[in-house]
Amino acid sequence: MSAKKAALLPEPAVVQPLAVDMRRLTRVGARPGFLDYLVRLWDFREFIFYDARARVQSGTRRDRLGSAWLLLNPVFNGLTYYVIFGLLLQTSGGIENYVGYLVIGIFIFQGTSGAITSGARSIHSNKSVVQAFNFPRATLPIGMNIREMMSNVPLILAMLLIITLIPPVEKITWLWLLIIPALLLQSLFNLGVGLILARIISRVHDATHLLPFFMRAWMYGSAIFYSYEKFVTHPDLLAVLKMNPLFNVIDILRNCILYAQPPTWQSWATLAVWALGALVVGMVFFWQGEESYGRN
Repeated sequence: MSAKKAALLPEPAVVQPLAVDMRRLTRVGARPGFLDYLVRLWDFREFIFYDARARVQSGTRRDRLGSAWLLLNPVFNGLTYYVIFGLLLQTSGGIENYVGYLVIGIFIFQGTSGAITSGARSIHSNKSVVQAFNFPRATLPIGMNIREMMSNVPLILAMLLIITLIPPVEKITWLWLLIIPALLLQSLFNLGVGLILARIISRVHDATHLLPFFMRAWMYGSAIFYSYEKFVTHPDLLAVLKMNPLFNVIDILRNCILYAQPPTWQSWATLAVWALGALVVGMVFFWQGEESYGRN
């Protein structure tokens, strides 16, 4: 190359060192801070509601009766338990309006059982989605819980319709409005327990086999078919049994719907403590395992 052409070429740029703040870098897939995690969940709120609504619409599409099974399942369960416990075992003695008493217990337990079971299995049953996409994993159990809440709306309406049509007919009072906060507290409790179980089952899948036994034992211990006072005479044991969160939500609804009595503040306080405590513990416990989901 001639000296003239070499003179026309631009001089090479001087390499300048660039300072990089490593503190601003995060590892891919790292667990965010708890508050940041809650903000990310809020950003995914539209996805959560859309997914929940789609699952409700497609849940019984393959069945000929479709969404009618959402109502038929608890109705058939109620008839079965009425024959066994009300007629054969005579547990209805001393209970005013045993049909309504049983219907409320069965329908409310059905909602809790479905929400907790779906939330508990949400991570394991969506393992391929968890492994393929980056999103806050809590959206799955939350979405399952919202799906169950949507499915339970016609269930609750049918429950109230049955109580107002089948003798002895109950009158509608302003106390029926208290159903809404009671069911909201129940949903918060269901979500908290579902979050706890979702992390446990994602690590130890064998726990899914124990879940039906736990739910069945919980049902029999929640005074759905009988009254605690009829079989338990020891005051301390009776007080412990009445701390059951499922019993408290059922007891609140029975007082409001069947007996037109304002629920005691102890029932509200017990249910609120269970609901908020389960939600906080469940959210923190689930968040702590955020990086482990989908790895095993």
